[in-house]
Amino acid sequence: MENQASATKTMLTYGLYLGIVSIIVSVANYSFGNIYKPHWSINIINYLLMIGFIALGLKAFKDQNGGYLKLAEAIKIGMGIALVAGILSLIYFLIFVKVIEPDFISKLGEVQEQMMYERFPDMDEAILEKQVEMSKKFMTPGVMSAFILGGSLFLGLIFSLIIGLIMKKTEE
Repeated sequence: MENQASATKTMLTYGLYLGIVSIIVSVANYSFGNIYKPHWSINIINYLLMIGFIALGLKAFKDQNGGYLKLAEAIKIGMGIALVAGILSLIYFLIFVKVIEPDFISKLGEVQEQMMYERFPDMDEAILEKQVEMSKKFMTPGVMSAFILGGSLFLGLIFSLIIGLIMKKTEE
């Protein structure tokens, strides 16, 4: 039972840290004016943050557990950290699109439409219009929220699996 309490505390603690730092990166990105066309380095920073906090959380749990860590525990804890961080990021996103930048989604749609026209100048106009209409169906707060949470969980699974394979140590 103590092991379970320690896992939950680790998930909440490192998930909270990851969520807060991710929100700070998002706010910084917004303040620099790169919200519609963020630089590729923002994604790299977010991936590195997730890897770092999952690794720190797993190391802390392993240290509390006498130096032992099972792969299943690593995946559970890593996914928990990603879930907590994803929920915090989702709350920030909803506040952002409802309060801070209410026309974010429509402006993002315009930017993506312009990028499509620039990227495929020779494509038939009717096909491009269909592409634009299709992408607008995915530009709702609900769908984008699902992608935020799903993406966080998917990356949490991948990263915790890799880190867990590296850090695992079971009793013989």
